[in-house]
Amino acid sequence: MKIGTIDLGHRPVFLAPMEDVTDIGFRHLCKRFGAAMVYTEFVSAEALVRSVKTTVSKLQIDDAERPVGIQIYGRDVPQMVEAAQIVEAEAHPDVIDLNFGCPVKKVAGKGAGAGMLQNIPLLLDITRNVVNAVKTPITVKTRLGWNHEQLIITTLAEQLQDCGIQALTIHGRTRSQMYTGEADWTLIGEVKRNPRITIPIIGNGDITTPAQALGAFENYGVDAVMVGRATFGRPWVFSEINHFLAHPGEPLPEMSFSEKLDILIEQLRINVERIGERPGILHTRRHLAATPLFKGIPDFRPTRIAMLRAETLDTLLPILEQCRQRFGE
Repeated sequence: MKIGTIDLGHRPVFLAPMEDVTDIGFRHLCKRFGAAMVYTEFVSAEALVRSVKTTVSKLQIDDAERPVGIQIYGRDVPQMVEAAQIVEAEAHPDVIDLNFGCPVKKVAGKGAGAGMLQNIPLLLDITRNVVNAVKTPITVKTRLGWNHEQLIITTLAEQLQDCGIQALTIHGRTRSQMYTGEADWTLIGEVKRNPRITIPIIGNGDITTPAQALGAFENYGVDAVMVGRATFGRPWVFSEINHFLAHPGEPLPEMSFSEKLDILIEQLRINVERIGERPGILHTRRHLAATPLFKGIPDFRPTRIAMLRAETLDTLLPILEQCRQRFGE
């Protein structure tokens, strides 16, 4: 599979762009374990144009994580064009992704992200103008439609391709679903089977196991799959998926409890070094809370509570080391 001239290999697996998740440290870990493409947290075009410090900081990428995409969102044509030009000039990503899929109220409720699905002429105008304004390949991430009465993705995919995008990621839910229910891949497959579609189609939604990733490729014909929430506290999921895709039916290589714990501790230390002790710990909490490493351990609740209340390394690291002593192999 290729996006422009970027060769991503056969059946590549991508890390989804996620706010407050896909920081540079986490992207590095996912890349180490086999993510073929990683994406930044989404970047507000309006804030980037105004040079808001926290937004500009999201443009930090380095060669070790390439190929890497920077995702921008907004609802104003000139701002989106200027933001794309800033991203290209300052960060030099491999792709610039346009976010037309974020369902959260503070974004979609203001007409950006998935809110664009209620204004297709503007969505296409933004896409067309951004494509024409930069040399970096432009891709799009979106959803099936605003709701189940407006499942427009099969038509929208052709329109976006005609605007000049070089790949399309489709999340198999509508905006009204948010992240509830099951992702519906049938329309993703329909888009991919459309003989008019020549750009790569990337499927997204509910890929949590290697078997589901294989099923997405085999049943719907997508060119790549994108993994989101299943990566929380589990960056090694990419190595599991890639092994299964290459050797279906074979047992997955097992990492020990201690090896996985070391990865989470490494992520914790990266975040503390990057943004400070307490913010780094708070930023890592969602991964500690979501990781499957601690799932199914009897009587773990008191330890979990203590772990998620810790605000210093001197408090948190001993708790994690106690977990290693109690549960590690």
